[in-house]
Amino acid sequence: MKAGIAIGQSAEISFKVSPEMFAQFEGQLVHEAYSTVSMVYHMEWVSRKTILPYLEEHEEGIGGAVKLKHIAPSAANTTVHVKATINEINGNIIITKTDAWNDRGLIGTGEVTQVILPKTQIATKLALSSL
Repeated sequence: MKAGIAIGQSAEISFKVSPEMFAQFEGQLVHEAYSTVSMVYHMEWVSRKTILPYLEEHEEGIGGAVKLKHIAPSAANTTVHVKATINEINGNIIITKTDAWNDRGLIGTGEVTQVILPKTQIATKLALSSL
């Protein structure tokens, strides 16, 4: 990992809720609202953005854990903002605090754990998991 990564660093993304983000299972629409699955995706994505500038060529981040509380709904075309802030660095383990909000307030909060590993180690683990 490159030098410079520090507690307090953050990244943010914003987007409009679209139909592919709606709550659905097996192609069946549940609600025309921002799904928890989409919130997990966006919290992982914004957390990844906090580590990208610090990855060496031979390294990659891999998800370790996600904790999330989906507090309030967001309808179609609502603008959602998601922010991740690094709040713990333990060797190659990076933990971010994540928040999601819209114009009405907080809609979700959570924590994302990423582990930075050599790409060769990830490839080995993937090869072993396919046996």
